[in-house]
Amino acid sequence: MKHELPPDFEKRWRRRFEEFAGLRDDDAGIAGWSPSGLETRMRNFMRQWPGAPKGALWLDIGCGAGTYTRMLASEGLRVIGIDYSLPSLVKACKRTDDPAIDWFAADVNRLPVKNAAVDGVLCFGVLQAVADSGTALQSIARTLKPQGSLWVDILNAECVANVLEQRRLQRAGKPTHLRYEHRENVLEALRRAGFSEVTLFWLPILPSRLARWQWLVETSLARSMWRMLPWVASRLSHSILVHARLAA
Repeated sequence: MKHELPPDFEKRWRRRFEEFAGLRDDDAGIAGWSPSGLETRMRNFMRQWPGAPKGALWLDIGCGAGTYTRMLASEGLRVIGIDYSLPSLVKACKRTDDPAIDWFAADVNRLPVKNAAVDGVLCFGVLQAVADSGTALQSIARTLKPQGSLWVDILNAECVANVLEQRRLQRAGKPTHLRYEHRENVLEALRRAGFSEVTLFWLPILPSRLARWQWLVETSLARSMWRMLPWVASRLSHSILVHARLAA
């Protein structure tokens, strides 16, 4: 099911992120997540994160309040936190005095970074707020060294809950406020940007009111089921975590 984006979709999101940072003071709120949603995303990323060589240079694009930026720095990496919301960056700076972190205001589609300059990129909570993933992924690919590592996430267009939300908005005559994506489209966009060795990790996230039961969909048995039954996982997973490497 296709839901047309309003012409000012990206501008609305930029204003929204600036409002989040102005009105909220917790990492989750500044990033636009619920506390349980951010905790779940972080926990699942850390479960898959293999680490990186000490001193490697990484970008955290769409860093918000710097949650993942500080995590990468704690692993001994040099990190640049990038966000187009200046109020978010101000709050991120206040949360850390780590000399391994630099902060820059920039748009994912126009990154002020030299070609083939960085070892890895995290880009979480960003593709849902841009009109086209392909442009953003091309911009990211330009900054990465050959075999550089990329972690991104998408909001899953095949998830039943997401489909129902889109239909609710259509019936109400309201524009979509998030961009949901089909995994096939992301895989093709990654290929066109020069990425290979792509791995998908399904991420079922229960609503905040059901957060105390989140552990049930994260047990080793549940994770094995998502891997063995991707059709089921695709219908239940709110988000998909994606890891890819730039071709040599």
